[in-house]
Amino acid sequence: MERHTVGVGRPYRAEPAGSAPGDPRGADGVIVEAIRRYPVKSMLGEELPRVDVTPAGVEGDRRLALLDRTTGRVVSAKHPQRWRAMLALRATGGPPGPVRISLPDGRDVGDDVDTVLTELLGAPVSLIATVPPGATLDRARPDEVLAAGVTAPVTVDETPLGDGGDAKTFVDFAPLHLVTTATLDRITEAAGAGRPVDAIRYRPNLVLRTTDVPGFAENGWVGRELRVGPELVLRVLAPTPRCAVPTLAHGDLPAEPDALRVPARLNRVAPVPQLGPLPCVGAYARVVRPGPVEVGDRVRLA
Repeated sequence: MERHTVGVGRPYRAEPAGSAPGDPRGADGVIVEAIRRYPVKSMLGEELPRVDVTPAGVEGDRRLALLDRTTGRVVSAKHPQRWRAMLALRATGGPPGPVRISLPDGRDVGDDVDTVLTELLGAPVSLIATVPPGATLDRARPDEVLAAGVTAPVTVDETPLGDGGDAKTFVDFAPLHLVTTATLDRITEAAGAGRPVDAIRYRPNLVLRTTDVPGFAENGWVGRELRVGPELVLRVLAPTPRCAVPTLAHGDLPAEPDALRVPARLNRVAPVPQLGPLPCVGAYARVVRPGPVEVGDRVRLA
C-alpha cells in the first residue's frame, strides 16, 4: 500500500462538471429537516431536535476521536481497509452529559474503553479529547476504492485535520457540514436503485429541506451567508469533497457504491491543484454568529 502526505490548503473552488450551480436566490423556503452530531469521529452519531451551535460547530460534535497508538494518527473510516468497523459503533450524548459508545450488539462500552475498542478494532487505540499538535489521518483515494473495493490495498494520503476550521475539534476541514435534500434526491434519481440514498452516509450536521432548487445547489452558495433560525449565521466555505465513507455499511445500512459513484460522475469539483477534481456532496461552513438551531427553522441566504 502506497502512502503520500498532502495538504488541504485553500478552500475548494466551485467548478462542478456536469451540473449547473444552484442559484442562491433559490434558498427561499429552505428549512432545517434534520440535525445530527457525531460525538466520536468516524462513529455513527445521533439525531437531535435542537442543539446549540458554537464557533466550533454543533455542541458536542466530533469532540472525541480514537488515536492509533502505532502510527500516532487519528483513526478515520476514510481508510476503509483498516477502519471501516468504526461505522458499526455508535456514539451519543455530550455536553452537559457524558458520551456513550455502543457496540454493534447494542451493549455500551464501560470505563475500560481503550481495551474494549483495541480488541474490537484489532489495533492499539486510545480515546482522546484533545487534538494532537499537527494531527493527521489516513485517507484512501476514493477513485481507487471505487475501482478496487473497500478491502483492497489502495493509495493512502496522510491528511491534516481542521485546515479550514477550529483545530480544537476533530473536524476534517470546517466546523459544520450541510447537505440539501435536492442533492440527495438527485443522487437517488441517478443511482436508480429504487431506494433513497440516506443523508447519514454523508455525515452532515444539517440536512436542509429544499424546493425548486437543483441538485448540488450548495456549489452555488459558496461565499454566501446562511441565516438559520433567529440567531445562527453560517458562511458557506466550499463544496465537501467525498471520500470512500459514503459507500460503506453504516450500522444497518448496507454498502452503497453509488453514494460515491454518482457524485463522481455528476459533480466533480476542482480543489487545490495538486489534488485535482473530486466528487463533492454538500458544503462546509464556518460559524459567523453562534446560536441555537432546531428542526423546522427557516434558512435564508443573506
